[in-house]
Amino acid sequence: MYGQEMPRRRMFVTGDSTVVTRSVDYLPMAGWGQTLPLFLGPAVEVINCARAKASSRSFYDRGRFQWILERAAPGDYVLISFGQVDWEPADGLHTEPFEAYQQYLRQMVHLTREAQAHPVLVLTHERRKFDAYGNLRRFLRTYPMAMREVAEEMSAPLVDLYAQSMAWWEELGSDAAKELFAHLRPYENPVANLKGADDTHLRAEAAVECARFIARALRDQGLVPASWVHSLDRPDFTTDEMGWLDTATFDRLTKERVAQVPDAARIGAGR
Repeated sequence: MYGQEMPRRRMFVTGDSTVVTRSVDYLPMAGWGQTLPLFLGPAVEVINCARAKASSRSFYDRGRFQWILERAAPGDYVLISFGQVDWEPADGLHTEPFEAYQQYLRQMVHLTREAQAHPVLVLTHERRKFDAYGNLRRFLRTYPMAMREVAEEMSAPLVDLYAQSMAWWEELGSDAAKELFAHLRPYENPVANLKGADDTHLRAEAAVECARFIARALRDQGLVPASWVHSLDRPDFTTDEMGWLDTATFDRLTKERVAQVPDAARIGAGR
């Protein structure tokens, strides 16, 4: 009704360790889902459900996507971003890009729409993999290709963080790009959870830039109202604004945000 305040929407974020909201014992590593609320106003609540070591298969089969479906209301958003882990050969994680990976993506898009929420596919960023000649390798290439195909096939919105990250890393070159990834610096604690040489996960400043790009894309593609998006020109954010969780809260949310997947909704059931 005219004059009534619009209900607050929720934006559920799926994904893996490049998206997850980190606990404080991972400082200064962060996922872009952790920093996305920096660019979205009070009209939308970001609920980051991403989990470390999650592929599209494990996230769905272990009931993490079902947890979202049981809470999503008409008009909410579900950001779907996988690919960093799907290539790994481990049982329960691996998907072939143009086979099971696409099946899981299609199912997530379909079920989101059944819940009358808005699915948005978000391509993962590329890893920092340069060859001996300084050329950036396309390590994840087939998974972004497969997601683009699903987006086109299902007329689903797509945010191309992959192409943007490729442009960033190539422009910077191997040495400068290293500063964005979770490599320990000389003054940083060597017993922190940073492994010391990590070309997959981002430091907070790079996670902020990925989130900035995603928020801008959501606005510019007309996927969210422009009034929801703010601070795109703000250069810096404080540590307190970044949203790291205390370890107990991180552990609790990891255990709580699962639900039973109905047999009829299981992919490959009966095979």
